[in-house]
Amino acid sequence: MRIENSNLHTVAVRASQYPEDNKPEFLLCGRSNVGKSSFINSLLGRKNYAHTSSKPGKTQTINFYLCNDSFYLVDVPGYGYASVSKEQQRKFGLMIEEYIKSRSNLEFVFLLVDFRHKPDQNDILMYNYLKYYDIPTVIVATKYDKVKEKDKAKFEKILNETLNVQENDKVVLFSSVTKKGREEIYNILSSYLEVEE
Repeated sequence: MRIENSNLHTVAVRASQYPEDNKPEFLLCGRSNVGKSSFINSLLGRKNYAHTSSKPGKTQTINFYLCNDSFYLVDVPGYGYASVSKEQQRKFGLMIEEYIKSRSNLEFVFLLVDFRHKPDQNDILMYNYLKYYDIPTVIVATKYDKVKEKDKAKFEKILNETLNVQENDKVVLFSSVTKKGREEIYNILSSYLEVEE
C-alpha cells in the first residue's frame, strides 16, 4: 500500500465537527515531542505537511488527514507537556477522551513512544486506558535511529516490560530518518482496510 494523496480535511475540537462520511479512522497519540508530525509526514511522503516544531505542544486540535480518499489518520494533541496550563491539559484530555469513546469507525490507535526513553507514567496510563476500552493498539517506537546498535535489544525489552504489552498488540520500531518500520505501518493499515472492503 502507498498513500498516493492526502489532505488536512477537518480540524475539530468537539464531536459535532468530526467528518460524517464514516470512513475508517486510525488515531495517532503520544507524548508531546514524541515525533508525531515526523511520523505523519513520513507516512504521507510529504515534507513538513504536518508541522514539525522544536517547541512541543503545537497541535491543539484534532486533525483529520484524509488519505487516498478512503481513510483518515487522526492526530490529537500530545499529552504530558508541562508548559501547557493545567486547564489546557485537562481540555486536551477531555477532547481525546470524547473522540476515543464516541467514534465507532475508529479502527485502532497508533500509540507513539520515544524509543530512547523508558515509557513514562503518561504512556502507561494511555496504553492502559486504550486496553480498558478494548481498542486495538499498535505501539510505534519512534527515533529508533537515535539509539546505539548495542543498546537496541535492551531498550526494546524495557519498552515491552514497562508497558506490559499485550500479546495481540504489535510494537513497530520506527525511524522517520531511515524509514525503518514504514513498510510495516503500511501493511498494518492495508490489512485493516482490506477487512473493511
